[in-house]
Parts: sequence; structure tokens; C-alpha cells
Amino acid sequence: MKRHAAHLPTPDGVDALIGVNFWSRTGGPLMWRDYDGDVVAQELEQLRAHGITHTRSFLYWPDFHPEPDRLSEEMLAHLADFLQRHVDAGMWTIPTFLVGHMSAQNWDPVWRDGRDVFSDVWFVGRQAWYIREVVSRFAGSPAIDGWLLTNEVPIYADWRSRGIDTIDAEAVTAWAQLLIDAVRAGGGTQPVSVGEGAWGVEITGNDNGFRVRELEPLIDFFGPHVYRMEDDPVRQHLGAAFICELLDLGGKPVVMEEFGVTSDYVDDENAAHYYRQVLHSTLLAGATAWIPWNNVDYDAFSDREPYNHHPFEMHFGLITDQGVPKAQLLEVRDFAAMLGELDFAGLGRPDTRVGLLVSSFLESPYAFTAREDGPTVFQVARQAYVAARTADLPVGVVRELDGLPDDLDLIIVPSTKALLAPTWAELERRASAGATVYASYFNGVHANQRGSWWPKLDDLFGVRKRLRYGLIEPVVDDTVTLEFQVDFGDIPSGAILTFAVGGTVDGRSHLPVEPVDAEVVATDRAGRPALLRRRVGAGSMILSTYPVEYFASAVPRVNPEPTWELYAALAVEAGASPEVRVSDPAVMTGVMEHRDGRRFVWFLSQTDQATTCTPVTDGVLSELGGGTVTGPVDLPPFGVVVYALDADDR
Repeated sequence: MKRHAAHLPTPDGVDALIGVNFWSRTGGPLMWRDYDGDVVAQELEQLRAHGITHTRSFLYWPDFHPEPDRLSEEMLAHLADFLQRHVDAGMWTIPTFLVGHMSAQNWDPVWRDGRDVFSDVWFVGRQAWYIREVVSRFAGSPAIDGWLLTNEVPIYADWRSRGIDTIDAEAVTAWAQLLIDAVRAGGGTQPVSVGEGAWGVEITGNDNGFRVRELEPLIDFFGPHVYRMEDDPVRQHLGAAFICELLDLGGKPVVMEEFGVTSDYVDDENAAHYYRQVLHSTLLAGATAWIPWNNVDYDAFSDREPYNHHPFEMHFGLITDQGVPKAQLLEVRDFAAMLGELDFAGLGRPDTRVGLLVSSFLESPYAFTAREDGPTVFQVARQAYVAARTADLPVGVVRELDGLPDDLDLIIVPSTKALLAPTWAELERRASAGATVYASYFNGVHANQRGSWWPKLDDLFGVRKRLRYGLIEPVVDDTVTLEFQVDFGDIPSGAILTFAVGGTVDGRSHLPVEPVDAEVVATDRAGRPALLRRRVGAGSMILSTYPVEYFASAVPRVNPEPTWELYAALAVEAGASPEVRVSDPAVMTGVMEHRDGRRFVWFLSQTDQATTCTPVTDGVLSELGGGTVTGPVDLPPFGVVVYALDADDR
């Protein structure tokens, strides 16, 4: 299976697009009114010295477009100077046009008069005119490396709902087409995208009108904005990575357009840990550009909106208001330096034979389904991704709507209430052809047609289900135990795995079965079948009667939890063990390859303690600067180490 890692074009001599969202310390969102080119030059110089070559800049809409048919020449002159300062610094910028939302504040052009952002023909025409006019003046600037239509426009259009179930998708797609056409009509040939945050239904299960499948043919890159609030450190660290995996659509580059932390929520040391984890985990998940939020703090504007009512928004900077670099800026610097050392322009992700199947019920508005179904698919699939990465599996995320790749040895179907009927038949065909197909039973989180929508479950898995109509078999304990009755992968007979149980009353349930032509691999503490295997042709169908991924997804601070051991064993069964692995679940590995044949392996610690791990690989590890690695790998708290990986020719 191919895994996406498309690169956004960068200027000659630039290995990777490492940027920062930029407002000058002279004014924050109002910087253009108090514009000081010399201060901007100083700010750019400091960023450039730390490996940052790009900014994402913002044309504060009310200032640049003060009347429906007039642009501010003063603001445009400031923009011209701003672009020249980038040229002088050897830097580039991606301007953002419709900045009506920023940092917990919405600002309208005074002449909007309540018109709908997407469907009012006159208002959309004014937006297109504004964009075309700005682009026509500056498209030829060597400082411009891309364009963004907006900043988080679903919040601007409807801040109360964030656009969920209130914005019409057809209107949004037509609006985006018209505004992108305006960029091209103005002579803009650089890459363009929307700037909406990639928060749509295909990613989150919540439909805010910005459907990335419909926008994908129009745009040149995806730009997720990720500020997740989690209850588990590993889910927090891998949250952005999983979103990058979900954006494997159309072969478009994934730009981490926004991520970051406010210093009001976290100390410098933990901010650095978070940056390190997000930068490296998203790289391994297919992101190829990074633009954190944001360049500097804004203490001087505590009496201005939005900072007077959302004061934590003042302190997302990589640099303090006094010009002192924060720890997270040093992480960006080190990340940029590492990518330069590896010649990032030639790096990609190796193919994989392990697929995580994501149900189409995440994104498709099937009739008579419940509102919770889509977000639950996201919740469960993300936890399964965490478990797979904890097991060091080079997992690829497979969307059901896009079909199963032909070259998967292991297919993971985690805690899935529903797939399309033809998909189940296809999974059995894949097993017959030699794949290992694993699925865990799941009733869903609510009582609407409660039960797994698995046609001919008994035949698929070689069991007789012992369910009573309309009722569930509840799991009342806080843990579920699997005792293995046979050797399974690298799990020996007699081994016991204990899983934490969380979730709703309906979700905390299991599937009672009797084996017919399936082998009982593991039983629960009551001796009931919990993991079964039906041999099918050259492969197997493996059933978990407990939705262990769903259970874990609903438990705080649960990771690492033993689903990773189950997945590691499944990989052994499928002949798809990772190229490099470690036995410590607090350390994850990942491999990337260069087009010249060189390979590199990452070790990412998920613990706040210094740790040592011993790699298991048939290859030879060496320091990037030379020297074979013969012993354990030492990692500082939440640390990352990268080694070269060579074949063992002995």
C-alpha cells in the first residue's frame, strides 16, 4: 500500500517548508495600521536564524477592503514593503485573504451588512474581486510561495456551531471554486488552498460544509489546524498525526498549517515536548510542511480585542514579547536542521502491508443513522492508530469508500459497528487470498438499531452468535481479561492481557458466541470465547468478541494499553512484522526512505522519564554522522532519536 507524503514545491535551496504564522509584535491583527518595516525585518531575521524560511501572513480584511469596490492603498503599500522584507531576508510568505476570524474574534468588513458568506451572490462577488485585485498586484513577487483564501472561515460564518450542520456544502464548494478562480484570474500561479482547518466530516465525522473530498480537486494542498484537548498523553501526541493520515486524498500534500500551544496552558519544558512530538509524528504520518501558531507574544495589546477577553491568545508565540526565544522555537530549529541533514526533499514513506480500515460511516450521510456514529468512528479509529503505532506497525489508513488496496497482508477493522455489505464480502475474499483480517465486535454507543451491522457474521467468523433481540450482553467490570489458549503470533499460550473498559452503557458490551468451525484463540475470565480464528483459504478471519479499541478510546490516560500487543501478534501471524521494533510500548519507531536508497529510523519516547530501549531489526543502525549503533538506544523524556538504517549484508 502506498502511503502519501507528497511535497509542496519549495524554492531552490530550501529543503522543507518550515514556517510560522506571523503577526508583527507592533500590532498583532492590527499590525498593518501600525506597520513598521524595520521591526518586521528584525522579526524575520530572528526567525530565519532558527531555520524558519516561510511565514503565513494575514490581510486583515476590514483594513484591506474598507469599501465594497475599494482597496486601501495604504495597506497595499505596507504589504509591498512586507514582501520586500521577506525577499531581503531570504524568506517567503503565504498570504491569507479573508481574515474575518482570528484568535477567538470575528471581524466583519463594515459593509457586509449580515450577508451570507457563501451564498449571497453580491457578497461572494466582492470577495472574488478583492482577491483578484490583490493577486494581480503581487502575483509576481518572488516572496510569495502560495495563497490561502481564509482563516478558519467556518467559525467566521457561524461561530456558535463552528459550521457543524449549519453550512451548506454545495454553496461552500461553489464559493471555493469562484475564489480560487479569482486567484488564477489575477495571475496567481502559486499553490492555493482554503485555510478552513480541515475540520470537515471526512476527518472528524462532523459536517461543517467544508467537505475535503469535494474541495480536493480545487486545492493544491490540505492544511489541518490541530489544537486538540485530550485526556491521554499518547492520544494527544498522535492526534495531529492521525489527522494527517486521514488526509490521504488525491495525493495532495499535507501542510500542518496551524498547531501550537499557549504558554498560559503549559510550561516551557512541556511545550517543547509537545512541539517535538507533533513535528516528528506528523512527519512520519505524511505531513511535509509545518507552520506553527505563531511567531511572537502580544503582551502589549492586553487591552485590545481579542486579547482582552481571551488573554491566553497572547502567548502562543515561539518568541516572547521581549524577543526571547522560547523552548518550542528551539525545537523547530532542531527539526529544520535534522531535515536538512537528511535531505528532506528526497524523503518519503515506504509502502506498507498493514492497513487500518476506517468505516465510510465516518463521512457518508447514510439515511437513518445517528448523529454520534461519525464522531465515534473517528474516536475508535484514532485509538486503533495509537495501538498500531505503539506496536511499531507502519500502518496505512484505508478509507472504506476508496476500496481496499490489493497488497495488504494485515487488515485491522477496529470496534466497527457498520461497514457496507460489499466490504464484508471483500474482506472474506482478501482472507481467502492470504490476508489476515481482524475485526472487533461493537454495538455502537446508542440504542438506535443497537448491534453490529455485520451481514452473516456467523459464516464470516465460523461462530454461532448467542444474542437476544433488542438486548445487549453488558460488560459490568472495569477490565476485560483475555487468556490465550494457543500460541498466537508472539503471544504464548497461557499469556493474559487485561484491557481497561470505558464507554457508554450501550458501548460497554460484548458478543457471546459458540465456535462452529473457528478456533478459540483466547477466552475471557469466565471461560467464554474472546478471540477466535477461522481459517479461510490461505488466510484467516479473526474475531474479537470485545470492542477493545472502543473501550480504550473512552478511558483517560490509558495508553499504552495491551491492544498494541494484540496488534503486534496479528502482524506476526500475517507475516507483516515491522522492520524495526522495540519491546517497550513507551517507545515508537518509524521508518522513512530517501529516493537515493538511504533509509532512516525514528525512535519516539512517550514517557516523561529517561528511558532505554533495545531495537529488534535485521538491519544495522548507525549514527547520522557515522558510527554503528551496537547497544540500546537512550532517550530523554519524550525524546526523539534518528538513526540511519542499513541492510545487514553479513
